[in-house]
Amino acid sequence: MNFFNQWLNRSRPMNAALGGLCLGLVVIAVAIEVGLGMEPCPLCIFQRVAFVAMGVVLWLGIVIPGWTVGLLAGGAALAGIALAWRHLWLQSLPADEVPACGPGLDYLVDAFPLAEVVTMVLAGSGECAEVDRILGVSIPLWTLLAFAVLGLAAVAINGLAAVKGRS
Repeated sequence: MNFFNQWLNRSRPMNAALGGLCLGLVVIAVAIEVGLGMEPCPLCIFQRVAFVAMGVVLWLGIVIPGWTVGLLAGGAALAGIALAWRHLWLQSLPADEVPACGPGLDYLVDAFPLAEVVTMVLAGSGECAEVDRILGVSIPLWTLLAFAVLGLAAVAINGLAAVKGRS
């Protein structure tokens, strides 16, 4: 019981740490992009946006921890999981079923309404089907695992703090 009380009393610093991890993962993604010359596909960029959203929500949890922060962070994590899952599915397609490569995300954003851009990105393109690995594991699988762990932690930390009425 004492362990949980100590955990709950630390929800604010834990939100700060989880938010920092989210944004740290985006920094790592940019470092991989620049350092290894891996150009991110549109789904990769959307996953980065989900990490940024989750990190910002968790940093808001420094000021106002509780169910709202936990649910919003969990929602961002679920969106990230869905994007990573879609990315993994595209990577698993046989070569003859992979969608053709489309224009870059910059062009799509300039030329189409946002709703249409989202639809086109989620449909996938050839560059999303390329498999890049780190330590033998595809990058979308790493992001899916990170979203799952960080999302569960965010919901647990903020949910338990709200139930106990502590922050």
